[in-house]
Amino acid sequence: MADMVAAATLEAVDIMGLMKLLPHRYPFLMIDRIVDIDGDDSAVGIKNVTINEPHFQGHFPEQPVMPGVLIVEAMAQTAGAICIRSLGASKPSLVYFLTIDNAKFRKPVVPGDQLKIHVKKIKKRGNLLKFACEALVDGTKAAEAEISAMMVTGD
Repeated sequence: MADMVAAATLEAVDIMGLMKLLPHRYPFLMIDRIVDIDGDDSAVGIKNVTINEPHFQGHFPEQPVMPGVLIVEAMAQTAGAICIRSLGASKPSLVYFLTIDNAKFRKPVVPGDQLKIHVKKIKKRGNLLKFACEALVDGTKAAEAEISAMMVTGD
């Protein structure tokens, strides 16, 4: 019974943990926390969207909207972080973002929103992984995409 409870425990990574996992830094670190981590199978990344972010100066000054490409990047960072984390000591030197498939943007993301980025592994072959991703604001889907990545180990 104790093993079943331990297996159901989902983990979290705060911003300091993310900075140990990912090479990205401000202004390109697109996630603030990852919760509900289930190995490299699934997780929820959290991005608190604020008006202080540099892209809002030009996208768009009168009506700020988070660029879709940055939402996709947040998806990729969430997926990449859980992959790297699941490897433990055998951490790859790089994770390359390879493809974006079936991307759809359904609702503008604006300052004050909290993006919850749900990633779920749908395929793994060697060092190649593919994830189904959804970005939600207040439970409403703002964007979705399938992304794939390749983990590369150093020499």
